[in-house]
Amino acid sequence: MSVHVEYEKRGAVALVRLDRPAARNALTPRMLCELADAFVDVARDDAIRVAVLAATGDAAFCAGGDLGTTLPLLTGARQPENPYDRRLLEDPTVMAASSLRGFPLHKPVVAAINGACLAAGMELMLGTDIRLAAEHATFGLPEVRRGLIPFAGSMARLPRQIPQAVAMHMLLTGEPLTATQALQWGLINRIVPLADLPDAAMEVAEGVARNGPLAVQAVKRTVIEASGVPLELAYRLEDHAREWVLASEDAREGPRAFMEKRSPVYTGR
Repeated sequence: MSVHVEYEKRGAVALVRLDRPAARNALTPRMLCELADAFVDVARDDAIRVAVLAATGDAAFCAGGDLGTTLPLLTGARQPENPYDRRLLEDPTVMAASSLRGFPLHKPVVAAINGACLAAGMELMLGTDIRLAAEHATFGLPEVRRGLIPFAGSMARLPRQIPQAVAMHMLLTGEPLTATQALQWGLINRIVPLADLPDAAMEVAEGVARNGPLAVQAVKRTVIEASGVPLELAYRLEDHAREWVLASEDAREGPRAFMEKRSPVYTGR
């Protein structure tokens, strides 16, 4: 049974919640293992169409990797002491799935950022697709201030998601952005009052879940695979997605339901 990562399913929506508010939801080796297990299950469960990533409390979404357990383990300053420590070091799926980096999750993830989103917490957020944040949320990558680097996707992903000069300022100075600045630069989609954040994130997720699941997954997969590649290759990826989706039963059901003035019943086939 997980202690600090909650995982539940609400119909077609999976809810993954970091639950260690007293430590600003900093990620321990056990939390990373259980976070990875949750996202692996999201990927495998055909009944799940979208996930919401959230956190408990009002101070922090995630302050990063735990400086007393995770970082010393990864730098070699301490030896593995339990099965979670050993799994983090030995199982590459843990780092990939827990950071949504190099892990083939084609189902969308909606992030609900309830406070400080820093270091590994921000790197995890960069792997999500739609982001809502509370008014007091902050976003930062302070690793260089501690002689470290962000190694879970930020150096590759951040300059692709916001202007490079803004990304470099964050990466090189360690200075955070406010929620207003993050919205200005397109890092997040919307600022929401803290009290409304859980419902707003679920509303977005449920809206995505009502859409054709094959179409939604094809869109996410194609956008990711086409990022940074030559335009002609991107067009071929788009063509492949079109052929795959148009051959599905869902592609026939959607227009038929529209003409019949009823809600579509998608089966993911």
